[in-house]
Amino acid sequence: MPKNRVILLSDCQSFYASVEKAAHPEHRDKPVAIGDPTRMNGIVLAACPIAKAQGVTTASRVGEAMTKCPGLIVIRPRMGTYIKVSLLISEIYRTYTDLVEPYSIDEQFLDITGSLAYFGGSLKYMIQKIQHHVLLSTGVWTRVGIGSTKVMAKMATDNYAKKTKEGIYELTFDQLESTLWRLPVQDMFMVASRMTRNFWRMGISTIGDIARMELPEFKQRMRITMGKQSDIQAEYYWQTARGLDPSPVVTGIRHQIKSVGHGKALRWNLYTRLIDIEVVLLELVIEVCQRARRYRYMGAVVSVSVLETDGERSHSYERQMTLPEPSSLTHEVAAAALKLFVDHWSGLPVGRLAITLSHLSDDLVIQLTLFDDRVRSYNKERAIDGIKARYGNQALIRASSLLESGVALERAEQIGGHYK
Repeated sequence: MPKNRVILLSDCQSFYASVEKAAHPEHRDKPVAIGDPTRMNGIVLAACPIAKAQGVTTASRVGEAMTKCPGLIVIRPRMGTYIKVSLLISEIYRTYTDLVEPYSIDEQFLDITGSLAYFGGSLKYMIQKIQHHVLLSTGVWTRVGIGSTKVMAKMATDNYAKKTKEGIYELTFDQLESTLWRLPVQDMFMVASRMTRNFWRMGISTIGDIARMELPEFKQRMRITMGKQSDIQAEYYWQTARGLDPSPVVTGIRHQIKSVGHGKALRWNLYTRLIDIEVVLLELVIEVCQRARRYRYMGAVVSVSVLETDGERSHSYERQMTLPEPSSLTHEVAAAALKLFVDHWSGLPVGRLAITLSHLSDDLVIQLTLFDDRVRSYNKERAIDGIKARYGNQALIRASSLLESGVALERAEQIGGHYK
């Protein structure tokens, strides 16, 4: 990508909390966090700057947050509302450029190279106009990082724009050595705790330690620590440290999905028996298959991820199985998922369960079998899908979901595991 591109990464500050404060102006000067106020052991999804200043952090427990901040107002999340606001913000961005790429619900890339001239060529003026447009329309303040590549814009936002009063920072190639390269390696994009420890073992402590090396030397050091398969990772991190990123800002879906999955965190003390766990397992399979059919996919591989815990001991694992034929039929996927779980479950209570369908292929061609009318099964499932699409997932549910162990009715009121 040419170095003269002008790319922004716009991040919504404390997005969920900002949306709720806009909806509740009486909380404007009060500490607000987003979470389930009825579950002290639940996690905080977001916290406003006032709450953060008093020690409330994302992913902390609600009870812990309320102890640190006695006046904390905890509001139950409304995921449907946040998605609508995020889509509105996307529309606002599109009035400034047609090249808008959502990165997450609260972050979006904008390529303004072609539209900057319409604002007199003043980059700061254009960004401030965007910031205030979003603020006036939604009550959400945005921080904007600027770079000539997407990865530079992202690191400019995360490491600098979020820390400035005006929420704007431009990171250029000329500045890298005096700015980004001085930061600890864990501040580099896509470097989490495990990778940080690997870099430390390699004697790498700053982003500049990677950037100043020649690529062959860095690959060799990565191989010594992480094995021969690490060459692709090495090239990615080396390019990131230097701000290199060939990917353009593209509108719409960035890539074809590679898998479809759903998971559910469970209260482990309620899921000690197979009969109860099997109910949730089936419910997750139903959701996965329904979503796969909506995308017109079948999957060849079924994966089951399990967290077992008794409150003191914890053990997690993932197992997978290749199906005889690619499928998105509930009964076929459920049979494979149940077998995987039963074969590997140690007997400890289950604290989390997830099902994934991968190795996807188009469902226009269905493999027929001698002993099962798969076409009829697909027609039945799609008829059920149509009813649910029109009237909601709770319109048709399995009888087993009415048992105490069922979570389907609860999930029907949620998006992404959180309330709509």
